[in-house]
Amino acid sequence: MLFRRLMLAIFCVALLACTAAAQDQTPPKVEIFAGYAYLHPGNINAPDESMPKGWGTNVTYNFSPHVGIGGDFGGHYSDTSDIGTILFGPKFTLYNGEVARPFVHALFGLARVSPTGLGTDNTFGLAMGGGLDLKFHRNIAFRLIEADWMRAAPEFLGVSDTINAVRIRTGLVFLLGGGPPPPPPTAACSVEPGQVFAGEPVRATVTPSGFNPKHTVDIAWTGTGGLKVEGKETANVDTKGLNPGSYTLTANVTDPKSKKAVASCNTSFTVKERPKNPPQVSCSANPSTVQSGTPSTITCQCTSPDNSAEYPVSTNISNWSASAGKASGSGDTATLDTAGAAAGPITVTATCTDSRGLTADGTANVNVEQPPPPPEASKVNECEYTNKSKPARVDNACKAALDDYALRLQRDADAKGVIVGNKGAQERSNKVAGDRATNVKEYMTKEKGIDPARLEVRTGSADGMTTEQWVVPAGATFNEAGTEPVMAKPAPARRASKKPAAPKM
Repeated sequence: MLFRRLMLAIFCVALLACTAAAQDQTPPKVEIFAGYAYLHPGNINAPDESMPKGWGTNVTYNFSPHVGIGGDFGGHYSDTSDIGTILFGPKFTLYNGEVARPFVHALFGLARVSPTGLGTDNTFGLAMGGGLDLKFHRNIAFRLIEADWMRAAPEFLGVSDTINAVRIRTGLVFLLGGGPPPPPPTAACSVEPGQVFAGEPVRATVTPSGFNPKHTVDIAWTGTGGLKVEGKETANVDTKGLNPGSYTLTANVTDPKSKKAVASCNTSFTVKERPKNPPQVSCSANPSTVQSGTPSTITCQCTSPDNSAEYPVSTNISNWSASAGKASGSGDTATLDTAGAAAGPITVTATCTDSRGLTADGTANVNVEQPPPPPEASKVNECEYTNKSKPARVDNACKAALDDYALRLQRDADAKGVIVGNKGAQERSNKVAGDRATNVKEYMTKEKGIDPARLEVRTGSADGMTTEQWVVPAGATFNEAGTEPVMAKPAPARRASKKPAAPKM
């Protein structure tokens, strides 16, 4: 009686634990079996006696879809003996099908054997076998059969006996704590870009979810309007020749190993009507500012905003004209002739025409300036000569001024220099004025490295013991009144050398 009460208590505790797990709906799930059991015990007292009266229950906690561990309890009765078991061990679910769930298990623990008139012996027992559950509800399955080989070796009155029993069970299995069934597989479709012109590429993508990751799914695309689609998860859509409008793509995803694993999704894109924008023209002038009579080159660039690789639109430029002067050219380049044009802006115009006949004008402005005034000679500085004993000597104060003068000539390599020597009122001879200018030139050439050909010396009519240093830019002339060039001194005649007389023979 105590043994039966203990088994009943253990069964109730397991049932409460399983119910709590079912309420939480947290995996892994718990399986509770309860049903009828038949036992053919084998070699105990009457080897051929069967034990048709029996019950069995099992509580299994699954760690994964295929592996669990559980406790097994059973009782078997006949007119000559009773056998009860409390066993524990692993259970392996071979296949978790939608209906069939075959399994095997190995159980070890206590076998309580009570033959009539021999007392009771608690001994080691084991049971090995398997069975088949048929699931007909999310939480209930029917155990069609469970067949086990059960062994125990009890001892009575000092004599050992061996039980090699066959146990057959059938009943109901309650599946608890596994949570709701997984949602059906789905598929999500997308397309990029959503709007295109005919001929531009479109890429469609399908993302399946909820399918068995171990299976390879089949993907098939279809489209409205005779769309040509190539690819699986990512497919390319050929839009050449499509009329403007909306087009729908459908992806059908199937698992070839499961008839119920099917999903589909739709996505759409729009083919836009081609725009008809006029061409765009930009023109520039080089140079943009000229003197009258100087030409300028005009360049125009023309493109169509509607041009693309799938829809080419060509352009050309013609009809050059100018508001003044004369513009002539072909293609995208022309030359503006400004001969005789008055000062002011000149507008040059060209027309761009695309292959569809649309036109646009481009313009460039050229500013004509008045010619600048001719360059003039300018005086840089002066030197004063106050040494009465050496009235033409270049002193240190004058050298400082001449250094600045040389720097001006070095910076403007095309300019020439004019040095004008003057004499004071008390000086009678004009020679001293020429010597002063000559000495300045000699300092400039020997000390400052100025090319003598760039320097001209003159005498002036100004009253003062001075020299004036002038710079004459290229294209200018020196025309100061009262100045005269200093005549170069003729080279002295060379004396004939006397050759020694030949010795007399």
